[in-house]
Amino acid sequence: MPGRFFLTAPMTELAAAVAQDAEPIADEPPRSNIAPGEAIVVLTQAGLSRMRWGIIPVGRVNARGRPVMETIVNARSETVFDKSAYLGTGRAVVPMNGWYEWTGETRRKTPWRIMPKTGGFLFFAAITDRWQGPGGIAVDQVATLTCPPSGDVADIHHRMGVILAPQDIPLWLTGDEEHVMPLLRPWPDGQLTVSEATDLNWDAP
Repeated sequence: MPGRFFLTAPMTELAAAVAQDAEPIADEPPRSNIAPGEAIVVLTQAGLSRMRWGIIPVGRVNARGRPVMETIVNARSETVFDKSAYLGTGRAVVPMNGWYEWTGETRRKTPWRIMPKTGGFLFFAAITDRWQGPGGIAVDQVATLTCPPSGDVADIHHRMGVILAPQDIPLWLTGDEEHVMPLLRPWPDGQLTVSEATDLNWDAP
């Protein structure tokens, strides 16, 4: 949706794909199992950097004024501009080479790997926030956006991440709400490959 993803390509390739300097993330190793709570590579207006995947909603409230208690890993694109819990968030892009989903019953789940049919990167729309911790600690955080699934993934999950075309990344990062809303839609059918990930040696999240 994603709950786990992978970024295994060299950072020089990623930097070239988004026309950015690779130096801030040059030491990022190939990672095949990236989970919420970990530091991940992101792209913002300032360039490539790292943020914690999952927004700790300290001080954020819902429409009824009640505190948001659960860490926000994925946010629904349909309400991201409406819910008070997201007020004041920034925007980012989370690059990846693909992500994982699982189907089936607990302890009998089947893992699936989703990748771009032509290889390369997928760029997920995301929102950002900064957690101010004790002693002046500041942690930049990110949550990916989700939308209804494309035909490629509908059989394995009822949601998917909002994927941006490379040429739409600047608009997502800088555009106003009216102009970015059309970007928050399922990825076109036929652009992704879904295959059983029989090589995974770790359980579903």
